[in-house]
Amino acid sequence: MTINPDLQGRSYPAAEVYDVGREKIREFARAVKATHPAHFDVAAAKALGHLDLVAPPTFAIIVAQRADAQLIEDPESGIDFSRVVHADQRFTHHRPIIAGDRLVAELHVDGVRAMGGGAMITTRSEIFALGNSDSADVREPVATTTSSILVRGEGQ
Repeated sequence: MTINPDLQGRSYPAAEVYDVGREKIREFARAVKATHPAHFDVAAAKALGHLDLVAPPTFAIIVAQRADAQLIEDPESGIDFSRVVHADQRFTHHRPIIAGDRLVAELHVDGVRAMGGGAMITTRSEIFALGNSDSADVREPVATTTSSILVRGEGQ
């Protein structure tokens, strides 16, 4: 199956909420070898003016990849995940991610470019923190991630 060129311009709504916990931040920080005390010690984070532990900047990938999964799993996309190569990832932070955040992400397909038998797909995830409710009306921008994936064609 070939990649659906009509994906460009498509958006996928925010799906499940991702609850950011202290242990999730600590585990991620250890995994990426981020050693700043604000990732591990609440007092150190509060000394910097934060309400709780601060996630490393690349922590946003967890929420972004959950949004990306909607595109990959969309039967109309034509994407065979076994043929996907992650090409690029960029982050723009609007504020730090902290323990206690309840995050959601909307996915936007910004580009689909045919390349041989495959395609390069560029997506953008807008990550928001929910307020005190799950209401889509109470959202604070947290980060924007941009990702490019190469979906290799059959003979590649």
